[in-house]
Amino acid sequence: NLKAHLFTHTDEKPYKCSLCNYACSRKGDLKKHLFTHTGEKPYKCPQCTYASTRRGNLKEHLFTHTDEKPYKCSLCNYACSRKADLKKHLFTHTGEMPYSCSVCSYSCIRSQALKIHMLTHTGEKPYKCWLCNYGCSSKADLKRHLLTHTGEKPYKCLLCDYACITNADIKKHLSTHTGEKPHSCYVCSYSCNRIQALKIH
Repeated sequence: NLKAHLFTHTDEKPYKCSLCNYACSRKGDLKKHLFTHTGEKPYKCPQCTYASTRRGNLKEHLFTHTDEKPYKCSLCNYACSRKADLKKHLFTHTGEMPYSCSVCSYSCIRSQALKIHMLTHTGEKPYKCWLCNYGCSSKADLKRHLLTHTGEKPYKCLLCDYACITNADIKKHLSTHTGEKPHSCYVCSYSCNRIQALKIH
């Protein structure tokens, strides 16, 4: 309404949370915020177990069931089901890296990537393997590590029977078929398909 809108011009935030220091200009926003304290998620998906504190989030989630991708990039053919994902994608065109490390020069386009990076400074390894004493800073690294226990090798070569655990390893292997040598010495004409071989050289 008009009264709530006028607060956006004055920066006044008359609606205050009684449980924390959150304040806002709209009564509806305070109501949504209170769900973060109660844990209540009133907006539920009729097709799966997904639930949210916001109607807008549920609306975007429903696109995952229909494969509809209403958010389209005006610079390429990228399309997605979430407005936030389109916003992140646009950084790939602008080169902007909005999230920066306060300790080193690292920057990235996703807040989650920055959180994972910060663990390299603290040494914290919150993701632990329940089969051995391995620990790491990201869920993706733990997932890759677990393959060493199961013996599963999801990346398979289409030209031979080689299989491996990581996408990086399959890329290195493919260069043995193509003859590509992407790593070059800046002193002489030597080149190779593995960075480790270049370091030894």
